[in-house]
Amino acid sequence: MCAAPEKDLYAVLGASPSDTVQQLRHRYQLLALQYHPDRLGGQCSSEAESGVRKFLEVDAAWKILSDENSRRQYDLQKRAQELKQDGPVDSTVCLEDMTWNQDERVYTYYCRCGGGFSVTEEEVDEETQRTQHNDEDGQNRGVVVGCDTCSLSVYVTWSLHGLKC
Repeated sequence: MCAAPEKDLYAVLGASPSDTVQQLRHRYQLLALQYHPDRLGGQCSSEAESGVRKFLEVDAAWKILSDENSRRQYDLQKRAQELKQDGPVDSTVCLEDMTWNQDERVYTYYCRCGGGFSVTEEEVDEETQRTQHNDEDGQNRGVVVGCDTCSLSVYVTWSLHGLKC
C-alpha cells in the first residue's frame, strides 16, 4: 500500500466508503467494460491512451478496495490524512505507550471517546525511512494519527534508538 492516499479510490470507482464489496464490484465491472483497451481499439490514439490510463486507474482502485485488509488500511490512511489536513493535534503519545498487536502488526492507543488510534508497523518504518535523510539530529520521528470514531488526532512519536521518546 502507499504511504498516503493521493487519489480517492472510491471516487475513481464512482462509489462511497459505505458501499459493500458487491456494490464496488458492480461499479468496477461497468467501468472496466467501458474503458477496457480492447473496446477502445478503433478510437484515435489520444482517446485510446486516455481510456487505457482510466482503465489502469480503475483496476488499481479495485485491487485495493476489493481486499478486506487493504481496504481497511486504505480507509485508515485516508482518515489520518484528512485529519492531518483538517483537525488540530490533541496531544502527543509515545509509541512505547501504545499497545502492540503482533497478529495485526499494529500499535493501538485508546481515545477518550472509546475509539482508538492505530499506527501500523509499516507506517512507522516508512516514516522513519522518509525522514531519516531529512532530520539533522536523527533522533525522533512521528506521525499524526486520527481516532477511528471521533475527530481527535494525536501525534505519535518514537526514537530511532529503541522506542523511547
